[in-house]
Parts: sequence; C-alpha cells; structure tokens
Amino acid sequence: MPTAPQHEHKTEAWVVTVNMGYGHGRAAYPLRDLTDGHYIVANEYEGIPESDKKIWHRSREFYETVSRMAQVPIAGRPVFYLLDKWQEIPEFYPRRDLSEATFQVKQIYKLFEKGFLRDLVERFKKEKLPVISTFNLPALAAEYFGFKGDIYCVLCDTDIARIWAPFSPKKTRIKYFAPNRRVAERLKLYGVPEKNIFLTGFPLPKELVGGLDHTTLKADLAARIANLDPAGTYTRPFGASLSQLLGVSSLPKATRPLTLTFAVGGAGAQREMVGSILQALKEKLFAGSMQLVLVAGSRPDVLAHFRRTIHRLGMDTLPESSLRILYAEDRNAYFALFNNALHTTDVLWTKPSELSFFASLGIPIIIAPTIGSQEVFNENWLRSLGAGIPQGDPAYVDQWLTDWLKSGWLARAAVAGFVGGVKRGTYRIEEIIAHRERFLPEPIEPV
Repeated sequence: MPTAPQHEHKTEAWVVTVNMGYGHGRAAYPLRDLTDGHYIVANEYEGIPESDKKIWHRSREFYETVSRMAQVPIAGRPVFYLLDKWQEIPEFYPRRDLSEATFQVKQIYKLFEKGFLRDLVERFKKEKLPVISTFNLPALAAEYFGFKGDIYCVLCDTDIARIWAPFSPKKTRIKYFAPNRRVAERLKLYGVPEKNIFLTGFPLPKELVGGLDHTTLKADLAARIANLDPAGTYTRPFGASLSQLLGVSSLPKATRPLTLTFAVGGAGAQREMVGSILQALKEKLFAGSMQLVLVAGSRPDVLAHFRRTIHRLGMDTLPESSLRILYAEDRNAYFALFNNALHTTDVLWTKPSELSFFASLGIPIIIAPTIGSQEVFNENWLRSLGAGIPQGDPAYVDQWLTDWLKSGWLARAAVAGFVGGVKRGTYRIEEIIAHRERFLPEPIEPV
C-alpha cells in the first residue's frame, strides 16, 4: 500500500478542537503535523477553569442527550426540534443579507462577557502562533478577547448556521476554511468578507489521500471497485476510462471479501441498528463471504453494547476476518485505527455527519437517518454528488446490499465521490498557513 509523502511545511500553529461528537476532532486530526505539540482540546485541557468546564459539560450533555432522544419515535420529536432550532440553517435562496446576529449568537457573546474562554485565549497569547480551530467558539473567543495573531476556523459540514460567524461579521479578522462551495457562499450571506474565505475542502487524512497526486487513494479505490462491481455491470462499459483515471493498466481482480464498515456517531446514536444488521448478515459472515467492521469509536458504552449484541446472537466465534470492532479509549488513537480500516473498507454506513466528506476518497456512503438540520444538508450534498444512497431496512441489508452490488450502483457512487469531491483540503490548509496562499478547488460539486 503506498504511503503518504512526508509533511513539507513545519509551520507551527495552535490546533484547537473540542470533545463533542467526533466531527471537530476528526477535522483536527489531519492537521497535527502543524502543531509541534500545540494541540489543545478546548473543553478538556489541563487547568481549564471550573466555570468553563461547567458550561462545556452542559453543552455536551445537551448535544448527546438530544442526539440519542431524536431517535425515539414520537417522544423524540420535541427534543429533535430543540436541536434543530439551535442549529437552524435558513433557506439559501433568495440570496440576501443574513449578517444580523441571531439569538444564539447573542447568547454566545453574553458568555464571553462573563469570561467564558478567556483563559484559553490567554494561553494562545503566550505563543506567537496562528490559531486553527475546528469549532466556532474558540475562534470567536480569540477575536473577542483580543488575540493579535491569525485566527482560522475549519468548517465541518456542507452547510452552516449563523452561529459560526461572529457578532459583527463584516469587521471580523477570522479566516474560514470552507469544505465546499455552499459553505463559502453561505459565509458571504452571513457577512464574512470574501477575502476571509478560503475554499479548501474538508481536511481529509493524508494517509488516505497519499499526496497531491492521490497515490494512496487511487490504489485503494482500484482495489475497492473490484469488490463493488462483482458482476462487472459498471466496469464493463467504463473499465478503460476508470483505469486511466486511476493510473493503472487494468483494474485489479478482487482479493478479499467485501468489507462493510458501520460507524456510530460520537453521541452513540443508532447503536440499536447493529442487532438487525448482524442478524441479517449472519449467514454471510459465518460463510466468510464478507467482513463487517463495527465502529464503537472511543465510547465504552457503545463497545459494551456491540459485545452484548454479538454474544446474544451467538456470533462470538466469528474471526476478525468476518467481524471486527474498532475501539480506542483515546480519540486520536481511534481516528488512527479508523483511518487505517478505511484502506480496505468498501462501503461506509453512517449518518451523514462530517464523514460525508470521506466520500471524496472513493468510498460509497450508505446514509443512515439524519440527526439535526446540518445532517439533512449533508445528505442532500451526498445525493447531489451521487456518492451516497439512503439505507434500506437494516433487517434486510443482506438483500438490498446484494442488489446494489449486482447493479454496479455502489461502484458508480464510489467513482462519483472521487471525481466530484475535493481531496486536498489538508494540503491546502497547510499551504495557506505556511504561505498565506489562496486556492481554488477542483470541484464538480454544486453550490
């Protein structure tokens, strides 16, 4: 397997994230080469004031409770409404001025007035380094409390709410790394000056991209296509074009079983689907004709649920070649495990979180039900690319997944994500930090 080239830019920066779901940490992880140790989790760092810790705890508790409750029929609807209102994203058209601060933005600045995140920003001031935050609050606070260095904010969804822009966006010094065209255009509606917006793409793991020529990505995708199109429905008419696109003389034959990876979100939502999935795929897993990878992330409760379910279904004896669980207590260790598993993942089944951008790696996405407004936009983006397909009934995954493979539908989705998605986000962000350069993406994806 080709390895990614060594990092070329040694510019140091504060890379700031939060432990709230996985999205913000997953965006920060590929940027660790820039930090030289200056990596900080804003809601968990050593010495964090108790007052800040309490605010973060309430916020995280609200997010995780609502994410889980949103799965509950009928009773979960009012809870889902609360989450949706907080993350509300207004209609894009007609284009209009949306720069006025919303209630949510005003509440954030009231917290700043009381000193929330002042301690974090004072730490930044001790080092003359730029700040790159994958969450809105540290970036907004850095500007509010007078941090003089460059402030960058990495955006992690395909559309964003007004809370990502500051109270007075037209005067802001914050620069934004937009993962797609819609976010770049949305920031303009929110009043952020165009000169502050860099259209970079999401920061994907360099170990999965393999440099600006996408060496690793192309090798992985070539091997994946063989599993995604066993009947040759898609590759027969397009094989020559695919070989040219991927830089191979001919597409390889399948050398391993089909691998389906099911990823549960950071709040642990949708773990209940695993029982139905295992039951439906039981015969295939025991026959060794496919592998299922269950992603518990860094949540011991999800790990325990997976193990109980496997035991209840009498599947404890399955070897790792048929059934694996990915888990690590440390989040960055989990991200490393997950990224490594994606080399041989053929299909990724997940709710449309920040993992939607991983479709750009040529991995087709089976879209689990959305949680919150931003995930609805992520699903629409995936479907507009042709890179994601909404799930069928998990109890019959053995049937509909087989049909999708026979039709070449998943192979088509893999190629659509690779062609239409932006893959160089991490490299572009590194270049901008090092040289303050502006980049245009290679997008086919729509606004």
